Amino acid sequence: MSGKISLVGIGPGSHAHMTQRAREAIAEADVVVGYSTYIKLVADLLEGKEVIRKGMTEELDRAVNALDRAREGKKVALISSGDAGVYGMAGPTYEVLFQAGWTPESEITVEVVPGASAINACAALVGAPLTHDFCSISLSDLLTPWPVIARRLDAVAAADFVVALYNPKSGRRTQQIVQAQALFLRHRRPDTPVAVVKSAYRRRERIEFTTLATMSDCDIGMLTTVLIGNSHTFVQHGLMVTPRGYANKYDLDDGGSTRAGEKAGRSLSTGLLGWMDNLRADFADGTSVATLARQHRLPEDYVDMVLRTPVHAEPAPVEEVQE
Repeated sequence: MSGKISLVGIGPGSHAHMTQRAREAIAEADVVVGYSTYIKLVADLLEGKEVIRKGMTEELDRAVNALDRAREGKKVALISSGDAGVYGMAGPTYEVLFQAGWTPESEITVEVVPGASAINACAALVGAPLTHDFCSISLSDLLTPWPVIARRLDAVAAADFVVALYNPKSGRRTQQIVQAQALFLRHRRPDTPVAVVKSAYRRRERIEFTTLATMSDCDIGMLTTVLIGNSHTFVQHGLMVTPRGYANKYDLDDGGSTRAGEKAGRSLSTGLLGWMDNLRADFADGTSVATLARQHRLPEDYVDMVLRTPVHAEPAPVEEVQE
């Protein structure tokens, strides 16, 4: 008998922010499996269905239960808050399926139904903090060794990413957020904007704007996401915004015209190729690789590699490329 497992991201918890496909997948299901808190969020969609509730640390049990019911020919909705593929049930379920010998050609079909993750929901509530490069890091060290997490925190702090911290604190894990703060303060200003969002789009939603220097003093728990800005992020009129850099290229006071030396549709200033030319020129003038690396805050071996890269050829005309 052919069954189906739908890995459903239900979004932040509000029905208004659940996708139509997520609703359909739950409606089609014979069985709904999920963490008890998530089951409560969709309780009014579960009438007449078999419901399997599991605890916080029973992720593999959820996946095994879903597989067992699918083997019986049932349609199963395995739900996750946010997106099933972002710290959700998609990964553990595929691991269980692969271990059981499942392949995409098997009788059991699998669908991942995307949903808005906490990083999207929290960003929407506080403004536009993710307009430039960003990443997310979970502070839960239950499955990942703390030194691994610490190295990632230090790397992204130095690289000036906007960062979303998932699972920042629990009843037993109270020091991880303090350690994360200390690592970020090695590279970021103490007044770097931070938004602390609890239960986004849920009944007990709470938003607090603070700074990197004081963020660990905020009310933070397992239902909280912490958004740390980069060196350009600012808060104005109660909104947290990370500029993309348009103001450097375009004159906002002059109808959006390009600034002197800039061209629409081209890389800001010199772009990669121009930077490489300037790097070679500085090196030819006697600046050492070590000095150039320090100036650009890049590894010496990378700068050395760039200097050894053959000078770029002129791009072919569009007509020749098309032919």
